Amino acid sequence: MFKKNAGSIDRILRIVAGLALIGWYAFAGGPIWALIGIVPLVTGLIGSCPAYSLLGIKTCKLKQ
Repeated sequence: MFKKNAGSIDRILRIVAGLALIGWYAFAGGPIWALIGIVPLVTGLIGSCPAYSLLGIKTCKLKQ
């Protein structure tokens, strides 16, 4: 469906950041904007970032 354009380290950082923001909101009473963590979490899980596609960036080493 989407071409992979995020490398392993990029994906891990996105997932960790997304979970941290969502966890902050859910467990520590963080602000509503912390739910923006859904975006890096999803892009990290699928390995594709729409902004990278628009800008022509690719951190993935695989050629697809």
